[in-house]
Amino acid sequence: MIVADTPKIRFKGFEDAWEQRKFSDFTWASGKRNKEDLDLEPYAITNEHGFIPQNKAHDEFGYMKDTDRKAYNIVTPNSFAYNPARINVGSIGYYEGTENVIVSSLYEVFQTVDYVDDRFLWHWFKSAEFPKWIERLQEGSVRLYFYYDKLCECQILMPSVAEQKKIATSLDQLDHLITLHQHKCDETKELKRYMLQKMFPRNGKKNPEIRFAGFTDDWEQRKLGEMSYSFEYGLNAASTTYDGENRYIRITDIDDETRLFSTTDLTSPDIDLKLANNYRLQEGDIVFTRTGASVGKTYIYKSFDGIMYYAGFLIRARIRPEYSADFVFQNTLTEQYRSFVAITSQRSGQPGINAQEYSSFVLSVPGYKEQEQIGAFFRHLDHLIPLHQRKCDELKEVKKFMLQSMFPQKG
Repeated sequence: MIVADTPKIRFKGFEDAWEQRKFSDFTWASGKRNKEDLDLEPYAITNEHGFIPQNKAHDEFGYMKDTDRKAYNIVTPNSFAYNPARINVGSIGYYEGTENVIVSSLYEVFQTVDYVDDRFLWHWFKSAEFPKWIERLQEGSVRLYFYYDKLCECQILMPSVAEQKKIATSLDQLDHLITLHQHKCDETKELKRYMLQKMFPRNGKKNPEIRFAGFTDDWEQRKLGEMSYSFEYGLNAASTTYDGENRYIRITDIDDETRLFSTTDLTSPDIDLKLANNYRLQEGDIVFTRTGASVGKTYIYKSFDGIMYYAGFLIRARIRPEYSADFVFQNTLTEQYRSFVAITSQRSGQPGINAQEYSSFVLSVPGYKEQEQIGAFFRHLDHLIPLHQRKCDELKEVKKFMLQSMFPQKG
């Protein structure tokens, strides 16, 4: 065995050098054909979730048929399996269940010896080192494959079992936190989708299914044009390098999912801003995309987004003070609005909606206090969603750093 370097970060109390080992030294192919046609649940492996019941996965091998059950491989608890044609994109899983399952015979299945902690190995597979081995050893002409015999040629720098377990536990805890925040984010998104269906009238009804206590008056219909001072087209100017103060919002700067302003590619309008004061957004202004695949996408301006001007493929609606801008904006996320966009945007060429057409959109509207309460409720959800997502993304960056620092880098 070759004595190798140690990682950049180590837990206190561990000082021994890591040793280099070949996979052929500590793994063996454990997959056996289901020759007796045992009634075992079929699983697939996805890039994101690893092992998953086949009926919940859209696996390229399709769903299992009764006739090919014998051709599947049996996977026992504490086994690894991977798709040799998709391992380069992370299609590998570790099975921690208590009952045997079966996977496609196209998968490679293997287990490890006692001096290897499987969770440590799992995290190594997710580090930057394993893809280097795949790129080096995969073979094929039209499509590249990485079979088990190639895995056996891979080498890994490995510490004592005690240090392996310590590293695995810390990374598992980090994964748990990432999953926790992702679940919170997903649950909040699902809650918002549900409440958008329930807190706005549907199918011609006068009132929504869910209302805040104390509100009983019927909602009334209003055209968006009645609720706005004006609809104005955006600035006919190119974008230029961000000047550090004046931001330029274009169609691509509105996040498709969150409808927040994206700060990843900040620009400024390439124009004398003394001539562009009419195109500077004010608190509560709502902009609508007017053409292309993103037609109907909306954004509501908040002062914390900084000084902002809007570009020519956007239309600005300035909402009258007797209506809640937040309430109006949330209406643009409803099924009713999506149907309006789908119908109204139809053109002989690319889809589009002009200012006059946007002004004709009909909303069901309650009294101002109820509008405010509804707007505040969804504004709170809109705050929580990116909060959880940012925390999740930050933890993923921490894990990326830890994977780079807790496993020695070769070459």
